[in-house]
Amino acid sequence: MGEIWTVYGRHQLGRSFDLPELGDWAWDIPQAGPGIDVLGEVAGLRVLDLGAGVGRHAARLAALGADVTAVDASPTQHQRALARYPDTPGLRLVCADAVTHLQEADPYDLVYSVSGVPFLDPHRLLPALANGLKPGRRLLFSALHTNSHGLGPSESVTARPEILRLPGTDTEHRVHMWVLEPRLWEDLLVDHGLVVDTVTTINSPQADQPLSYRLYAAHRPERIPSRPRTTAPPAPHAALGVGIIVHGPDGVLLGRHRLGTWEVPGGSVEPGETFVKAVIRELAEETGLIARPDDVQVLGTLLDHVGGVLRLTVPALVTRWSGTPRELEKTIGSWRFWSLDALPQPLFEPSSQCLTAWRQDLPLDHTPADFQPYNHNARHDTWHTG
Repeated sequence: MGEIWTVYGRHQLGRSFDLPELGDWAWDIPQAGPGIDVLGEVAGLRVLDLGAGVGRHAARLAALGADVTAVDASPTQHQRALARYPDTPGLRLVCADAVTHLQEADPYDLVYSVSGVPFLDPHRLLPALANGLKPGRRLLFSALHTNSHGLGPSESVTARPEILRLPGTDTEHRVHMWVLEPRLWEDLLVDHGLVVDTVTTINSPQADQPLSYRLYAAHRPERIPSRPRTTAPPAPHAALGVGIIVHGPDGVLLGRHRLGTWEVPGGSVEPGETFVKAVIRELAEETGLIARPDDVQVLGTLLDHVGGVLRLTVPALVTRWSGTPRELEKTIGSWRFWSLDALPQPLFEPSSQCLTAWRQDLPLDHTPADFQPYNHNARHDTWHTG
């Protein structure tokens, strides 16, 4: 896909014609559909433009006081943008894969895309996109619904070929796009933890032109959902484990499980181990971090029942360690520190319970569990997490 847009950008670099600065904001079809007002007040916001192309939309928002990062995977499109906006205040031009950028950047206040989203596999893009938004913040993107030949959207989440014509020529290139029914886009957004606010139809103003787009507006909820743990019974050893909250200046350490959830390190307590020894061993086995016994504070005991099985989890806090997180196990990796006000989603439910036991003010949704704290000041309380 990136090769096509590199060819497109190279073609445009060789033309004498240059696009004018953006006047009226258009999501896809000039003089049709909502304008820039749908974005709301952008001054002071960190904004991401996905598939920014030459950067006209991003430059417009930067002029309004936004701090805009304009990302495009095509080197030639990026070259066009750099030539056009070499030193624009509030505008940062980045040549990168959208998913990679979202995974590495801090979450944004606003993410938008003018026709860029349908060129990427939604199953790859949306997990990164959902976590690339701050809680409560918005996503807006336009997507092709009916092409200029009258072919409507697909009824399954699969890519189909569309034609990209190089401007000023009859040269056509085949590209693959996800041209989906609105209900499929809505389901995908909801499945990845977003709330759909509106879907706006943008039709061509020409009566004989069937071309049509949809503008999707969604937001990330303030509270972070959790995926329930499986009801399958454990192996015939005691269902006793530790959940390790590694917290430092950069936030709390979480890894991505192969099932898609984000989790704190942890695991079962082995025969003969204390909770502290289990924490030290599991932390080293999963992340490569080394903690000493004095670095571990055992917080208490979480009691939960799942599928008729009694499960005990002991959350522990580690605020001193040595080493850097590494991927050491096949089932979990992508370890990184997350700010407490921008935790990823979805969290594994036992991890949410451990985090709530530590910090009851975190906005985490999960089934309740009885928590018995190990109060180091000799005061013993019991409460429910959730």
